[in-house]
Amino acid sequence: MDADDLRHVLDSVRDFIRTEVVPLEEQIDEQDVIPERIVTQCKEMGLYGFTIPEEYGGLGLSAYEEVQLAMELGWTTPALRSLFGTNNGIAGHVLLEGATEEQKKAWLPRLASGEVTASFGLTEADAGSDPSALATTARRDGDGWVINGSKRYITNSPVADVIMVFARTNPEAQGNRGISTFLVPKGTPGLSIGPKDKKMGQSGAWTADVHLDDVRVPADAVVGGEQGVDQGFRIAAKCLAHGRLHIAAVCAGMAARLVHETTEFAKTREQGGAPIARFQLIQGLVADSVTDYHAGRALVLETARAFDAGTDRIAGPAAAKYFCSEMVGRVADRAVQVHGGAGYMRGVAVERFYRDVRLFRIYEGTSQIQQVIIARDALGAAARG
Repeated sequence: MDADDLRHVLDSVRDFIRTEVVPLEEQIDEQDVIPERIVTQCKEMGLYGFTIPEEYGGLGLSAYEEVQLAMELGWTTPALRSLFGTNNGIAGHVLLEGATEEQKKAWLPRLASGEVTASFGLTEADAGSDPSALATTARRDGDGWVINGSKRYITNSPVADVIMVFARTNPEAQGNRGISTFLVPKGTPGLSIGPKDKKMGQSGAWTADVHLDDVRVPADAVVGGEQGVDQGFRIAAKCLAHGRLHIAAVCAGMAARLVHETTEFAKTREQGGAPIARFQLIQGLVADSVTDYHAGRALVLETARAFDAGTDRIAGPAAAKYFCSEMVGRVADRAVQVHGGAGYMRGVAVERFYRDVRLFRIYEGTSQIQQVIIARDALGAAARG
């Protein structure tokens, strides 16, 4: 994207978030829903398809451009980003990484416009960080497939028009092999969605279980067609690597907001007749958070450059996601500490952010999984035994 066009996009998103969304944050947290007018505005701004190539109706942002946008999105409740996060991220990238041209033309323009919301159906009750434990199965039946199993904590599933379902298609294959990805549209007989999950934070971002009971899909529902059979884990790994870089950028953006809330409070809150900003112990907390934010932002931008260049699309995103998700947790904790008792009260931004940021250390690969990826990349064969 042309630099001036990118700046216009970023400025527009920043203005939209700070004038339209931030005033609604408490309402979204209490009611667990994003107002429909905000959803409509997101669609009109192209936010449902910023990573989807222009030929399919999206903005076609590079990774470096995308992370700058994601940092703007991080300024407010992560429920906003979650509206369109699956279309641009792990679900949409299933199509970008593995779909046939016919599948891309059929689905990507509708994802980019927001006509369709997609979900990424990988996680199960006993298969989270370890996809080799995947229990959902798909067996050939005539000219199609029959899928059985359940998925857990699937983002946007209550409103999804299509779910990218990962299922074991070769029961004899070991580990991560023998897994395929299927396009399962809403309304397919046998597909059902459980009640919305009640979560610690990120209200307004909906997750739920997905159940597949003898769900019959045609042969062309396999992502990638016949060539895509048993290629599901390869597709998932690429989608998750991209998603980790995006999540890292969101965390950096949230850290920026938390630093802002912390410093503004410290400037105005008085103790002993003076603003607490004068106290060196408060200054120490602020300095640590500012430093954490700058380190995270720099890491995200450098990782995005390497991702675009193709020089590091595994360890770099893992390191960025690991550092930034842990970093924003530290910044949120300090923000609550600086606010004192006020920081523990509902209706105060830092209390909500404190709950919201905790999830980033868990989904799209826990911090411990990122450590394994980073270490194995650094140590090579010596780490694998």
